[in-house]
Amino acid sequence: MKSKSALFAPFCVVFLACIFLSTAFAQSPSSPAKHAVVLHAARLLDIETGKMITPGEVLVQGERVVEVGSAVNRPQGAEVIDLGDTTLMPGLIDAHVHLFLHPGAEDLQTVEESVPERTISALLAARDDLMAGFTAERDMGTEGAGSADTAVRNAINHGAIPGPRLRISGNAVDILGGHEDAIRYNPEQHVLSNATYANNAAELVTVIRQQVKEGADFIKVYETGPDSLHDSRFSTPFQYTEAELRVAVEEAARTGKHVAVHATGEPGTLYAARAGVVSIDHAYQLSDETMRLMREKQIFAVPTFAIAEYFAEHAATPAQAEREHRMQDFHAQEFRKQLAAGVPMAVGSDVGPFPHGTQAREFNLMVKYGMTPLAALQADLLNGAKLLGWQDQIGALKPGYLADIIAVPGDPLADISVLQKVSFVMKGGAVYRRDHP
Repeated sequence: MKSKSALFAPFCVVFLACIFLSTAFAQSPSSPAKHAVVLHAARLLDIETGKMITPGEVLVQGERVVEVGSAVNRPQGAEVIDLGDTTLMPGLIDAHVHLFLHPGAEDLQTVEESVPERTISALLAARDDLMAGFTAERDMGTEGAGSADTAVRNAINHGAIPGPRLRISGNAVDILGGHEDAIRYNPEQHVLSNATYANNAAELVTVIRQQVKEGADFIKVYETGPDSLHDSRFSTPFQYTEAELRVAVEEAARTGKHVAVHATGEPGTLYAARAGVVSIDHAYQLSDETMRLMREKQIFAVPTFAIAEYFAEHAATPAQAEREHRMQDFHAQEFRKQLAAGVPMAVGSDVGPFPHGTQAREFNLMVKYGMTPLAALQADLLNGAKLLGWQDQIGALKPGYLADIIAVPGDPLADISVLQKVSFVMKGGAVYRRDHP
């Protein structure tokens, strides 16, 4: 029998979270100003050309950018926000997040914590990500919380809570005994999978239709796992055949949706590329043919280095840490091959199992493993906007674009780590964060 304190703990978490949420969200951000706002800073990054404009100014009216340059028009009555020695740039995009996860035993938290409790945690995570400068994200599965992310997305869209613009997938899709199934538990307890079962093409169609019905913007499919690396040889079993994935892609496309896959290596990555998915997330290993297809079809690789680094640094045993480090080294080596082959990249951190709001570390690692700071930023902002389906809306500071703008100290083209020090956040013309010296 559990102690009274153990039984009371989940209630305390929910109760305290509710108090915190009511306090934090009562202090709402400024609404998009009816009058004009001029942002002024020492620098402004033109992400498309890679040029730094000095000084930099942005004229914002309502939720949109009106003018960008070194000296913009200042309409009568315009509010001027001087951000000093910072760089103005578009809000960051994280193309692979898990709002419903937090640090700790992932398999246990999805079993022990109720969906309402996990939804409260997701609201806090969304706020933390926004305050760290991430104004748009793709949530890659609730991990057993069903379509609860639909409610989070909608609450953000309605202005009820602060958070990034979201593309959501609901529960991810997996096979019986697959990557997200509850494999290490007593079978007689019938512990549920963290994803929704679909064991053939017909079941994939049914599951996709249900997820679209419940509000999914795209479909997340687990295509590979578990992974192993022995004597520099990487292997991972595929979960769906090419034909099955093609059915999933076609069914999603019927309602204007895309399929994104968790796929770490061959042959699953090749099957996914041939089927026409929108992104291959993790992408530890890609064959020459897979890389060729991804380049030709503009299928994005989303490396997610930050999560692997976190797991290595927080491993339960030295042996596990050594395994994680070896896997990261292998991935970094393959990543350089992918860059040389012209595979299009987007930036996603897999944040959730490590603390929300800290995922700008992903940029550091992408630069460490072979990208220039500008290339990493263009992968994030230009490619990320395309991946989320918001090209011509976010990812650049241009007239007509949504006013999703952040400020960072220093020059991110010289030191990418400044992205971990965001001091100003505007989303849709509303100021959510402004640090004062």
